Amino acid sequence: MTTIEIPPSIRTVLVLEDNFIIAMDAEEILKSMGIGDVQIATNADQALKLIAHKTFDFIMLDVNLEDETSFAVADAILARGMCFGFTSGYGDAEIFPAHLRGVPRIDKPFNESSIGNLIATAIRRDRA
Repeated sequence: MTTIEIPPSIRTVLVLEDNFIIAMDAEEILKSMGIGDVQIATNADQALKLIAHKTFDFIMLDVNLEDETSFAVADAILARGMCFGFTSGYGDAEIFPAHLRGVPRIDKPFNESSIGNLIATAIRRDRA
């Protein structure tokens, strides 16, 4: 497997994912890519509490959580000025609010390459 270079500025990542196995897979992939601090939130409330008290270099948001979406979390991230992208098991079936339609997203199942591309695309978008 080719190693994807993550910019040195990306050292803390939050993963919002309600499926434990997928969350652990994301954590393993991110750590294999050199991310030292990966934190997991399993619902929107947990994620909101984490981002209220800590700045993350990148945040991966699962769009569809058990009984909610992550759009409110995305709004809080935007307010804090942090870099993020979406993951989804449903492709483009979700109805994204207009202000979030340009946020990068990848489909599940993801891998090192797709996560690396998500991070790179989100960084480019934030710098534009």
